[in-house]
Amino acid sequence: MTPFEAIILGIVQGATEFLPISSSGHLIIARSFLHLPLEHTLTFDAILQFATVIALVIYFWKDIWNVFVSILRSLSGFYVSKNEKILSWSIVIGTIPAVILGLLLESYMETIFRDIFLVSITLIAGSILMYVAQYFGKQDKEISLGRGLIIGLFQSLALVPGISRSGSTISGGLFSGLPRNEAVRYSFVLSIPILLGSGAKKLLEVDFVGSLFDLNLLLGSITAFLVGFLVIHYFIKYMKHHNLNIFIIYRIVLAILILLVF
Repeated sequence: MTPFEAIILGIVQGATEFLPISSSGHLIIARSFLHLPLEHTLTFDAILQFATVIALVIYFWKDIWNVFVSILRSLSGFYVSKNEKILSWSIVIGTIPAVILGLLLESYMETIFRDIFLVSITLIAGSILMYVAQYFGKQDKEISLGRGLIIGLFQSLALVPGISRSGSTISGGLFSGLPRNEAVRYSFVLSIPILLGSGAKKLLEVDFVGSLFDLNLLLGSITAFLVGFLVIHYFIKYMKHHNLNIFIIYRIVLAILILLVF
């Protein structure tokens, strides 16, 4: 891999991690176009993902701090408002399904799931999911522990490249009845524990100190962080006034192109 290719992968990761179009699927597509190997690249991709989640942590640091404090106060027996308590514990409950399934399916994520044809199929499947959620979700309810669990189950779908973490969790929020803007914001905050956990796990499995001196990984990570931060900001602004249609259409067009080219 050259520094230029690492920067390209960083741009792809940062631009697609938070949009409902699947970062893992786009990294597989990008590697295919660059003629880079697909197998045994999950660690590199996970570190790029870790760089983007740092951008997410910085952007939502107030929300994260409030959730953390609410959980500590709740466990310590101090007063916590009902809304704060429900929001905080729904994040905890919503994280559990992805953790369990991520550990069970890790070997498949490294091999079988890293397939360009599978990505094309799941891109279409994810588009159908978002379309149905967008047009049949009532979008008139507030977050609850049960809805947090449902959204967490939808987040687990993102373990398969091409589905998209934000696409599946936003869909889960819409199916659960959350208004679109709340579903988007909740999707981002819910993704933080699982993204931090998966990234930290991979960092423990590799020589992280040595990786700091890997120019390609360093360039890719910095690029992913900067691009990811910008995408978070503008995607939230975009979703306040628009629906998911442009992403649904993009995913379907991309899937067709993949099937034709590969």
